[in-house]
Amino acid sequence: MLRYVEEPEKVRLALSPIRRRLLALLREPSSATQLAATLELPRQRVNYHLRELEKAGLVELVEERQRRGFTERILRASASLVVDPTVMGRAFTQIQDQYAAEQLVDVAAATVRDVARMQTAADAADKRLLTFTLEAEVRFAEPGDVHRFTDALTEAVRQVVEQFDAEDGRPYRLIAGGHPAPRRTEGES
Repeated sequence: MLRYVEEPEKVRLALSPIRRRLLALLREPSSATQLAATLELPRQRVNYHLRELEKAGLVELVEERQRRGFTERILRASASLVVDPTVMGRAFTQIQDQYAAEQLVDVAAATVRDVARMQTAADAADKRLLTFTLEAEVRFAEPGDVHRFTDALTEAVRQVVEQFDAEDGRPYRLIAGGHPAPRRTEGES
């Protein structure tokens, strides 16, 4: 299960090194005692961090067991976290480096967030969200061809946008990004 996190406080809680390690270990249910032994840390310290993660809703109680006069709590991570990049204070859109992988990731993340929110609102209103997608694969003979291609594509898009852009029209966001295609294994098409 994925959990989209856009609250800065929850992100801050999850990002300390010990809490990241705890969340990774808690993909499988475990107790503070077991985690303390694995991390070679005092149980009280692990318990403190687990309580904070639990308050934030990032871990959940699976079961309680009676052990030697005390109650052992078994916890697990409530979900895998997907963090809204804007929460991290990384304003890549201001960098304007069209060749930076971080820029592509930021734009893709913002697109997922925005379209998901608009789709949810459209579904609630029983309306269709009108979108379009363009996808193509191109093979470059030389590394420098990427830059020449990008310049040519930018100019072509500028001309088409100029032709269709209406000042009083509904704005649409057009995104074009490129990345190396994943290598295909035998039998994939």
